[in-house]
Amino acid sequence: MSYDIVLKRIYRPAEAEDGARVLVDRLWPRGKRRESLALTDWYRDASPSPALRRQYHQEEISHAVFAARYRGELRDDPDSLLPLMRHARRGRLTLLSAARELDDSHLPILREALLQALEAEDAEDREPTSPPCFAHRLGDDQPDS
Repeated sequence: MSYDIVLKRIYRPAEAEDGARVLVDRLWPRGKRRESLALTDWYRDASPSPALRRQYHQEEISHAVFAARYRGELRDDPDSLLPLMRHARRGRLTLLSAARELDDSHLPILREALLQALEAEDAEDREPTSPPCFAHRLGDDQPDS
């Protein structure tokens, strides 16, 4: 199945085709009132930890190190993706952030993790949950009458 997950700055106006609009930042965007953002949800649990965010913004670590550590945080807490996965299964999911450069933010990494988690869950659903029926073999075990 294909999922429609788009990235957008919180400061851009809401549009009808945005679908579920979820802010995925630990901090509230400056100068914005909740009513003006048309948010579906503000979900902090899938954003980078405060320590990791601080290290990246203070340029103590590179983007590659940030990305690897953030992927590790998401891998260590897979349940943090569940609410976002539910939104993605219903239709378009717009992930929002106050970051100036979305390509250098956590959002592309989060989108990738969400798509992988959705694909893995879909693959599990395609596998049989119980062994095939062996009723046809029952006749072999029974004595002939």
